Amino acid sequence: MTKHDQLHRFLFESHSVRGELVSVSETYQRMMENHHYPLPVQQLLGELLVATSLLTATLKFNGDITVQIQGDGPVRLAVINGNNQQQMRGTARIDGDVDAASRLRDMVGNGYMVITVTPTEGERYQGVVALEGETLAECLDAYFKQSEQLPTRLFIRTGMLDGKMAAGGMLLQILPGAQEGSEDLLDHLVQLTATIKGEELFTLDVKEILHRLYHEEDVTLYEPQQVEFRCTCSHQRCADTLVTLPDADLQEILLKDGKIDMECEFCGMHYIFNDKDISEIKIVKKESLH
Repeated sequence: MTKHDQLHRFLFESHSVRGELVSVSETYQRMMENHHYPLPVQQLLGELLVATSLLTATLKFNGDITVQIQGDGPVRLAVINGNNQQQMRGTARIDGDVDAASRLRDMVGNGYMVITVTPTEGERYQGVVALEGETLAECLDAYFKQSEQLPTRLFIRTGMLDGKMAAGGMLLQILPGAQEGSEDLLDHLVQLTATIKGEELFTLDVKEILHRLYHEEDVTLYEPQQVEFRCTCSHQRCADTLVTLPDADLQEILLKDGKIDMECEFCGMHYIFNDKDISEIKIVKKESLH
């Protein structure tokens, strides 16, 4: 039986700790299908996808979250964008060779992670942390410590299942106003959670996973939320971008290529505009200004 991508929230009834468990394998595969990234870059994007889904679920409002890694290594940028509806998309920009054995530091070089939270209503927030950990999970732990948020730990797993890419993860977080001693309990739960294997996350039912990990705890499981790949690109968005460019630049491309081919870097979709299309876009823009 295929496991569909879902995010599950759960609560330890006797303790001030909440958790999340997510499977994102289908979303991950959809995100990668129009790209030809080296395997280490695919794995990095899978890890970022898991992390973004888990972080998005901690938001208590409608809006977006973007988790991006930037550096001076061959992987200049790796980014995942998601929203409170668990609609995810992602891309990477590579400038140079990525060896098959590359680790995070090899790919990114000297870099940093930027987490941007954009509510539909309210202030945009951005947090930045240097990439000093050996893994993405370590870097995220450093982010939570630096930002003085609630003690939080993430567990990220990527791998292969039936010849296809798979990814999943878990998050534990102390609740606001937790009693003294909650951090000791969190440490205990972290030790239990760290034993989770990728294959278990990719294949087992969530109830079985929670029982295996926390059979001595009283855990309440809430209704799941679907996770899916969803790109926000469109013909109209591309048109809106084109009308902001200088006429001379557009004409130069049209004379050279006979068309303007705009490719979405997230999903690989191509939007083609010819001379007639550009003229019509300009007319619509002029009419909207009057």
